Amino acid sequence: MLELAYPWALCLLALPLLMSLIPPYKESRDSVRVPFFDKLVDLSEQRPNGGAIILRSDRLQYFLVGFMWVCLVLAAAKPEWVGAPIEQQKSGRDLMIAVDLSTSMETQDFVLPDGETVDRLQAVKQVLAELANQRAADRLGLIVFGSASYLQAPFTNDHQVWSKLLAETEIGMAGQSTVFGDAIGLAITLFKENTSDNRVLIILTDGNDTGSIVPPIDAAKVAAAYNIRIYTIAIGDPSSVGEEALDIDTIERVAEITGGQSFVALDQQALKRAYHTIALLEPELYETISFRPRQSLHWLPLSVALIFYTLYHGYKTWRAWHGLRRKRGFNAL
Repeated sequence: MLELAYPWALCLLALPLLMSLIPPYKESRDSVRVPFFDKLVDLSEQRPNGGAIILRSDRLQYFLVGFMWVCLVLAAAKPEWVGAPIEQQKSGRDLMIAVDLSTSMETQDFVLPDGETVDRLQAVKQVLAELANQRAADRLGLIVFGSASYLQAPFTNDHQVWSKLLAETEIGMAGQSTVFGDAIGLAITLFKENTSDNRVLIILTDGNDTGSIVPPIDAAKVAAAYNIRIYTIAIGDPSSVGEEALDIDTIERVAEITGGQSFVALDQQALKRAYHTIALLEPELYETISFRPRQSLHWLPLSVALIFYTLYHGYKTWRAWHGLRRKRGFNAL
């Protein structure tokens, strides 16, 4: 389908009509009449040649001027060929993962299917790597927290890079404590910078909050105001005491306030079941973007005008040269 990007430029077609209303420029010059011209020729012994010639416009030239003006105006209107609609799908959900890297995560109480015992962080990494492969349509982000919360990976569709940044995390790299509430606060800030309406935060922790600037419950209320759903996964034994104790009440309350769910994972299988449940509650979303490719054709009228201009003046030059040769041939005779 052919369209004009600037159809208003066609108004310039009427400009020559306005120019015709302006009177032509005239200039008078002084001249000297010589009544004895023939005597001057005889005395100078020079043969007079033809003088100045006033070129007169022919019909073809009038047509060419009008035609070229139409071509130039049409090029200024920028004709475009608009192709058929093309649809693309992009991720429709922002999924942020917050991982606790406090020292309690090095407790080796997760048993792999092959019988090997690993620490909690290694078990989390393996399950999250599977999650990244399964959530191809989501934009993933990664927050690590301990004594403070840090952005490890911003939202990205490149899940391979995201998995690599996850693999580089180590226990204690964010400090020894657990600032559960600050991790939620950082996630809220990152979600606010994105335009997606589908926002999900998954938090994995094996301890209780130890001194966040914003308490987890208050942070969850703010997250709910920004339509952020939080799913909390408590890793470890809920009956533990001391520094490794799990604040199950807070963990469950955070998920409840935001419309999410809370889970307790005592082993890797329970951790996988938690992610499977989250996948069912938060199915993959796709946003369809439709656009029509446009190809500019402004060069076509310009090319046509240039070709006609070259042909016309080439023909006029050839006629003048041919006429000059004929005239010199007659003079030689």
